[in-house]
Amino acid sequence: MEETKMIRSVTLVGVLGNILLTAFKFFAGIAGRSAAMISDAVHSLSDVIATLIAFFGSVLSRRPADQEHPYGHERIESVASLFLGLILAVTGLEIFRSGMHTILSGDYDSLRVPGTVALVAAVISIVTKELMYRYTRFVAEKLSSPVFMADAWHHRSDALSSIGSLAGIAGSMLGLPVLDSVAGVVISLFILKVAYDIAKGAIQNMMDTSAGTEYEEKICSFVAEQPGVERVDLVHTRMFGSKVYVDLEIGVDESITVREGHDIAERVHDLVEQHFREVKHIMVHVNPFSGKS
Repeated sequence: MEETKMIRSVTLVGVLGNILLTAFKFFAGIAGRSAAMISDAVHSLSDVIATLIAFFGSVLSRRPADQEHPYGHERIESVASLFLGLILAVTGLEIFRSGMHTILSGDYDSLRVPGTVALVAAVISIVTKELMYRYTRFVAEKLSSPVFMADAWHHRSDALSSIGSLAGIAGSMLGLPVLDSVAGVVISLFILKVAYDIAKGAIQNMMDTSAGTEYEEKICSFVAEQPGVERVDLVHTRMFGSKVYVDLEIGVDESITVREGHDIAERVHDLVEQHFREVKHIMVHVNPFSGKS
């Protein structure tokens, strides 16, 4: 129930915040004669779509397992994160294309000087989007949600875009109108880098990528300390959306009964899932151990 409240809260903040910012930026861009601010407004509009994708992806991923999906629905989050990465990539490419077109045209004298309202809008956008980034990231870490973490970085990319708008607008007002487009091109590269990182992470999570050597070593050390475990023979992990599946082989005294070995394995199973909350399931296999190397 607490997770559901957090998901609804961060979604409401994201959607309403971006709708208000989009409307304000469009007004400031038109009234202030700033192409950069209008482009920034389009970027904020893409954030509304991104937050809605994050919401539905997070909700659907938490649906219980069913007959058609016996392993659950966690990978929906990875699919949603991939969509977010694509949205960011398209946004970044469009800003890059528009900026380069203006720069290469060489017709700088015809560029209009933005008004003060556009400058004020850029400052408000930077502050607002940074606050939204910090809040969304906090919720994403609490929920261990890659899709909301992707959405948080989308907010940060919008803040970076607004910084570019601020620099460009200020430069135009100081007599260098082409700086508007130069700043847009630079910021688009940051946006494309974030898009790449998000898409890469989503694809890795859909390809049973390992949780990493460091993570597996933590599990190995934890299991080795449990009573009845003589040694850890094998630890394999694989990402499943925001969750982790673990395959574990442990060595137990070969002289104990099958029931005793089963009890040790079951205890290890329960303790790992309790201690490592992101582990959705661990499969424990028991090997006989004679004590001889």
